[in-house]
Amino acid sequence: MTNNIKYFLPFYGMLALIIVSCNTNKKTVLQNNAMKNKAKTIAILHTNDMHGSYMPFETTLDNATAQTGDSIDNLMRFDRKAFIGGFDYMAAAIKSIRTEKGNDRVILLDGGDTFSDDQLGNLTKGEAMISMMNQVGYDLLALGNHDFDYGLERTDELQKLANFPMRAANIIDEKTGAPVFGEPYIIIEKQGISIAILSLGYRNTPLTGNSKNIEGLKFETGIDAIKKYLPIISKKAAIIVLLSHEGMAVDKVIAEEIDGVDLIVGAHSHDVISPPIKINDTYIVQALSDGAILGETEIQVSNNKIIALNANYHYLWHDKMSPDPEMKNMISELRKPYKSQLEEKIIKTNTVIGRQYKSESPFDKMVTSFMVDKFKADAAFLPGVGYGISLKGEITSEDIYKLLPHPAKIVTLEMTGEQIRRTLEQTATNLNPIDKLKTVGGLIQSSGIQYHLDLNKPIGQRIDAIKIQNEDLNPTKLYKVVTHTGMINGIHNYDEFGKSTNIVKTDTVLTEFVMKNLKEMEELSYPKRMGEVVIKDK
Repeated sequence: MTNNIKYFLPFYGMLALIIVSCNTNKKTVLQNNAMKNKAKTIAILHTNDMHGSYMPFETTLDNATAQTGDSIDNLMRFDRKAFIGGFDYMAAAIKSIRTEKGNDRVILLDGGDTFSDDQLGNLTKGEAMISMMNQVGYDLLALGNHDFDYGLERTDELQKLANFPMRAANIIDEKTGAPVFGEPYIIIEKQGISIAILSLGYRNTPLTGNSKNIEGLKFETGIDAIKKYLPIISKKAAIIVLLSHEGMAVDKVIAEEIDGVDLIVGAHSHDVISPPIKINDTYIVQALSDGAILGETEIQVSNNKIIALNANYHYLWHDKMSPDPEMKNMISELRKPYKSQLEEKIIKTNTVIGRQYKSESPFDKMVTSFMVDKFKADAAFLPGVGYGISLKGEITSEDIYKLLPHPAKIVTLEMTGEQIRRTLEQTATNLNPIDKLKTVGGLIQSSGIQYHLDLNKPIGQRIDAIKIQNEDLNPTKLYKVVTHTGMINGIHNYDEFGKSTNIVKTDTVLTEFVMKNLKEMEELSYPKRMGEVVIKDK
């Protein structure tokens, strides 16, 4: 017995070793599987529609920024009066998150409409903002409609100056038949996870600016571009992100119609989408405009799928944080050669004069009233645009350029009453199009004309009670109208201006005209003709 025991000891010892070894290997496999299954967190930082806004602004309670303070789809207003934004504060927020999370967990994107619509932007033709963005290290920019404001050639120069690609899958170079400036997507690996980011431009760009700026380009819908590229990028990456300048309404359509997109980082409509929208398996986020907010969309990924998403919106309130000293110094140096122009005092106001997008805009009412009075016209019209912030206190040259950045010239012409009625019907269509892909522009801005607009009525019956100079509109009468060159070129689908008679194109640039009129006043007060337009949308 004893001998038998001695004989089997080596055998049992070997068996024990084998059992221990098997258990150890099994434990290691389980640990490896657990590590694979453990969710990894990646922060996608995003900005959009900065419109050259590298300087801070003071918020008001009744107006957020131009496009969201009276939004029909997603109303947003600030809940306090304080200074917000500025690229030195943006840089500080970006650095803080990168320091906290590590570079391998952070991606930085911009949704477009970025470097124009500002006086320093005009003076440097967009280079100032590109320099700031290079400093903080963006990964990708989706080309918005206003990113061609200085012409295609200049946009090309800027994308070569940028340390990051500027792309759009649905903006096609007619010479090459390929997306402008190159491959419209990037593949980024973070935490061992491959992420494809496909950029989309604005399909209706030809209807939003000077057509000469985009000669040689063709604009397609983002939906068609996604259908083309999704099979390609799905083979290269686990997570699919769209960086879209199509606007919230169209982003919703994309999420409804296309499977396989994990996240849409939006732009163009200037929305704060909080909480994120989820349609089918697609999340949608967006971070306001004018550099007021840094969006942070945290995704948790396990087994190559997003299992959770959290959207943080970092409001860049000045009393809550400090600016980045390096960026503050850069901004000072960029402004130095142009400081006297930028800070030229124009006038002061003791009230708030904001810009609205889908209702009567106080600032645009002031401008169109100047036009009616100085040109002795019956009515004046300007397009409803969604950039710009409120005027208050001491107003400088760069404040006016934030609202009127483009070199459009004043035009006088004659329109029949029926042409004016059709123009107002078009603005009703712009506010509430049947086809969301045809969404373009806000309410036409006017002075000297009164009317009611009811979005609940059938097409063709939405406008009534039209009066010009307090008299009922006469369909056959010719009225003297003053507008600008963009309108006679059909911006926002306003075709009737180009069909009018006695068109006289002046050499007067609208921005210079407005500043001259403001300088002649002692103090700017709230526009007197507000209330000419009554809108019913519910």
